[in-house]
Amino acid sequence: MEKLSRFIVKFRNQILILAIILLIPSIFGYLNTRVNYDLLSYLPSDVESMQAQKILGDDFDLASVDELVVNGMKDRDVVKLKNEIKKIDGVKKVYWRDDVLDITIPKEAIPDSLQKMLYSDKGSTMMIITFDEGTSSTRTMNAIANIKKVADKDCFLGGMSAMSEDIKEDLDHSMPIYSAVAVVLVLCVLWLGLESNFAPFVFMLGIAFPIVYNFGTNIIFGETSYITKALSMVLQLAVTMDYSIFLLHRYQEEKLRHPGDNEEAMSKAIQATFVSISSSSVTTIAGFMALCAMRLTLGRDIGLVMAKGVILGVISTIVVLPSLLMIFDKQIEKKKHKVLIRPMVKLPAWIINHHKAILAVFFLSFAPMVYAQAHTQSYYDLVANMPQSFKSVIGTNQLKKDFDMTTTHFVLVDDSVKTRDVQKICKEIKKVDGITNVLAYEEFVGPGVPSSFEPQAVKDILNNGGKRLLIVNSDYRPATSKQTTQLNAIDTIIHKYDKKAVIGGEGKLEDDLINITNIDFQMVNIVSIILIFVIIVFTFKSFALPIILVATIEYAININMGIPYFTGTVLPFIAGIVIGTIQLGATVDYAILMTSRFREELSKGKHVKHAIGSSIKHTCTSILTSGFSFFAACIGVSIFAKMDLLRSMCLLLARGALISVVCILFVLPSLLLLCHKFIEKTTKGWPVGQVEEGRISSEDEE
Repeated sequence: MEKLSRFIVKFRNQILILAIILLIPSIFGYLNTRVNYDLLSYLPSDVESMQAQKILGDDFDLASVDELVVNGMKDRDVVKLKNEIKKIDGVKKVYWRDDVLDITIPKEAIPDSLQKMLYSDKGSTMMIITFDEGTSSTRTMNAIANIKKVADKDCFLGGMSAMSEDIKEDLDHSMPIYSAVAVVLVLCVLWLGLESNFAPFVFMLGIAFPIVYNFGTNIIFGETSYITKALSMVLQLAVTMDYSIFLLHRYQEEKLRHPGDNEEAMSKAIQATFVSISSSSVTTIAGFMALCAMRLTLGRDIGLVMAKGVILGVISTIVVLPSLLMIFDKQIEKKKHKVLIRPMVKLPAWIINHHKAILAVFFLSFAPMVYAQAHTQSYYDLVANMPQSFKSVIGTNQLKKDFDMTTTHFVLVDDSVKTRDVQKICKEIKKVDGITNVLAYEEFVGPGVPSSFEPQAVKDILNNGGKRLLIVNSDYRPATSKQTTQLNAIDTIIHKYDKKAVIGGEGKLEDDLINITNIDFQMVNIVSIILIFVIIVFTFKSFALPIILVATIEYAININMGIPYFTGTVLPFIAGIVIGTIQLGATVDYAILMTSRFREELSKGKHVKHAIGSSIKHTCTSILTSGFSFFAACIGVSIFAKMDLLRSMCLLLARGALISVVCILFVLPSLLLLCHKFIEKTTKGWPVGQVEEGRISSEDEE
């Protein structure tokens, strides 16, 4: 490492030029990385709903379907609008009544099931639009945007593609705001925690490199989710800012040891910093990599991008930041002020003297907080909690209000099923609670069908690829217990006649999402705890310390995730899965920092209480600065985000950072004091310390 550090310092200007040049392909990569706005597409391919979606896409051109509600328009004008929409690139087909019955014939001649689907009693009508590509592909997004331009202001699109386009439009507008707010707030925290007025700006310049590199290298994955896109910048800013602080502090220390030789000072600083931040980053990377254990591949998307971001942050801190610090060395040293986040002199003695009371609170509240966390409610309905100003939400609400179409199920049965059996299926499904309408080709075969009605047009739509399609409209919202009961009832009915029948559509996709994520939650928690536990075992060569450190952070996580239970807040489903893992991986470093300092103080021959007091005093500034930076980076997004999904996740991350800081400053020292004998017996090379009786004062810690 010594040769490498000297090389970095010697060729620092050339390295900086290269780093700047590498920003160009990174920007190109960022612009060419597709963003996926459809969270349901991350379901595993082997679940029933995804199998149904594949059939709908391959055989029926229904992989991506939206409904356009047209208000106050005459039929002949609706036909003109339909023809305009058909010309838009990306639109596959547009279905309306004129596909099966000429508009010169009164709509009353249409069979009731089709008439009920296409017309409301409030004067509106609906057309069904399918697209050439997937729900959130660039081509589909562009098609949605063009449909909005062509359609009248009283026309509203409903469906997942329309929702995805609204999310894209909102993020394109909001992302610069999120980034700017996060940067300003973190700058404020750094100004409070650093004596230099100029260093915070150098840090921001330095961290811009790994952030841009991370966005650019996402092109290797082909695409990332919009959640990853929205969170990755603030998370990378939050979890890697410490590394810059470590390097600056060490550089300033080494300059005192090597006066007049800044190159030697920086070389030594790089060597020391690399050891500390590489070991520190391992736990953070492990926390993010644990998300890859999810069957819902959204976890892998977030985990890989963020783990890559941390690695790039470490590399940039060691390779790029030294050049910036040396270039702006005079400005950093010249522009100084009094540090406002300073060691709390009286806090260590207070914690030590009250450690029994702190432990009593810890042990008495641990189980209730675990219970609260486990019983915090989550929502899976992605539409219901979107901003009501979204046009797709307005369209979806009108579909429910005027057409009783809250959710549409696509039931696929084999073509070998007899017509009379399909008619029985339709009849039985109509009796299921919450079903408002069933559309199938078999509904148009038999007496009562007017001769002017040509069933072949409907057959072309509903019978394809050896499958028969039944379109079932439900009055229930997706991801509700009523919807689950309804889907189970339909499932029972169709399997009486066809063992291989499947159900697709948003309702079934979200039902499978609930089942998958319930398992993912347990899996990710277990994997993250095991990974962090193993890392701490090897770091300290201890059995006791991993238990103590992980228990401290898990306690903080349970408080963070348990608070919504007491406030009655319902969280987005993804929050319950990823927040705990991120909080564990990102803040366990604070616990490792304090524990390492405790061992160092014991090795100096200090008594246990004095060693703990000194550890709190010397690490609290770093822990507070880091925790506040994490909080600042996330809280801005939670304030300005319109979408509850992003707002809730960032609020939880911001609050979790502060709770972790409090637990590490108060609970961890108390546990270390309580368990010091157990630590000595189960930790290789741990210094033996004696516990003195009685209270201590702030003057006793040194």
